[in-house]
Amino acid sequence: MINRLHVGWFTLAMTTTIGLGAPPDRPKGLIGYTELQTNLSGGRHANIRTMRAMIINTDGLNKRQVASNLVDQDDAWTQFVGWSPDGATAVISRGWESPQNAEYEEEHKSFRFTKEGWLLDSYLVNMQAAVATNVTSVERVSFYNSAFFWPNDSSKLGMTALIDGNSHPFRMDRDGRNKVDLTKGSNEFTYGFTSSRDGKRIAYHKNYQVFLADADGTNPYRVETGLPFNFGPTWSPDGRWVLFVAGEHYNCHPHIVRADGTGLRKLFDRAGYRGVVELLDVPDFHGGSSDLPVWSWDGRSVFSTGKVGPNVELFQVSLDGQAEQLTKANEGTLHYHVQPSADGKWLLYGSKRNGVRQLFLRRMADHTEHQLTDLKPGQAAIWPHWQPSVPAD
Repeated sequence: MINRLHVGWFTLAMTTTIGLGAPPDRPKGLIGYTELQTNLSGGRHANIRTMRAMIINTDGLNKRQVASNLVDQDDAWTQFVGWSPDGATAVISRGWESPQNAEYEEEHKSFRFTKEGWLLDSYLVNMQAAVATNVTSVERVSFYNSAFFWPNDSSKLGMTALIDGNSHPFRMDRDGRNKVDLTKGSNEFTYGFTSSRDGKRIAYHKNYQVFLADADGTNPYRVETGLPFNFGPTWSPDGRWVLFVAGEHYNCHPHIVRADGTGLRKLFDRAGYRGVVELLDVPDFHGGSSDLPVWSWDGRSVFSTGKVGPNVELFQVSLDGQAEQLTKANEGTLHYHVQPSADGKWLLYGSKRNGVRQLFLRRMADHTEHQLTDLKPGQAAIWPHWQPSVPAD
């Protein structure tokens, strides 16, 4: 049964910071992201269970919670995961963990995923009708599932599901039916599953090695980097290249490879940046959230974070490795989770300043910056996502 709920060589670019208030050419639409508490005692779970999926206008006004009804019991939370290609539907994860399992994890400093202690499902939220549909509960394959829309196809979904302790990539219909395991029979942990923009190819990392395959999982090809840690592959807009990080764990750097597995090269050195953003202000046994490079809107460059002195700054890197430093912030600033707008005129990203993780917009034409959220110490805004253009009625 489908579960539906109604829900309420560096070149330095100068940076000018401005306060709340929108420039006249601000892009239209919404930004989805996640807020949480960061300083509660009790460890990781005490703070993670405060996560809420949020949306906000691009002028920083009209902030509101998405799918509030999904937080329907203690120790449950929501996370904003993404949008449908047409921008009409949000993907929201609804998570729950038992306090007993959380205590075990905190004591052992490691996750323990069991169906008794965890439940993670993905909902599609129609933003106009305010209806949430649990697509991972349909023909359920796992108690731990994370879904996303197939690029440029609002009728198909991708999903990563935890099965017998291993992560598997799936394709499925929009209604959650016809789930197909793309690595069926594999006993290796597969993660970081993404599709090319035309929907014909997929990429993923399996045991920290990157694989490219056809959309149905056939003809998998391992990208030979000679490095032990390869993570987070994503396709360029034209499908000609795949971007990922490679190196050692916590010492890995942006690389690209052609779609046929040739032409491997390192683009950028993150200069000691571990590649994760810490989510909490209290000890966290997991260590934070992956902070990965992303493609520019036209696929001619990559946006990445890298260390400069005590800071983590934003860079734009061409495919021949020329890097432009986009930010030069006050000492102690950490940027993260950068996302370019569809027209390439704006950057959306997080930045930890004065101990608080906020979201910012940056106009690429003149590098003026606009603060989007106004959170207090002990709060954080993370994982931002631009809403694609919604078709007119």
